Amino acid sequence: AVRRACYGVLRFIMESGAKGCEVVVSGKLRGQRAKSMKFVDGWMVHAGEPTNDYVDTAVRHVLLRQGVLGIKVKIMLPWDTTGKKGPKKPLPDHVSIVEPKEEPVIAQPYSEPKGDKLA
Repeated sequence: AVRRACYGVLRFIMESGAKGCEVVVSGKLRGQRAKSMKFVDGWMVHAGEPTNDYVDTAVRHVLLRQGVLGIKVKIMLPWDTTGKKGPKKPLPDHVSIVEPKEEPVIAQPYSEPKGDKLA
């Protein structure tokens, strides 16, 4: 039941427009022995300054009769120029290519004398 619920949450998050997500459920999932399950989809930034801007993290504790389940959810937000659905600042590895300016073509080379004074 836990696995099916987590995959449903993953699908919902990814269909909502996220770049990636990660759901970790830990505790007594089946039986007495506690373990953790990790469900990942898409891609996630784990290190550096972009994690503060691009990754939303939430932790919740679910109190059950058998014990406590811990649920961690990380969502990687998409880059948004308006800043509504995600951060305005692009990722540092994003490269934008600028086309060079057109320079006027000189038909014939010419030279100007250095010490020549105009009268």
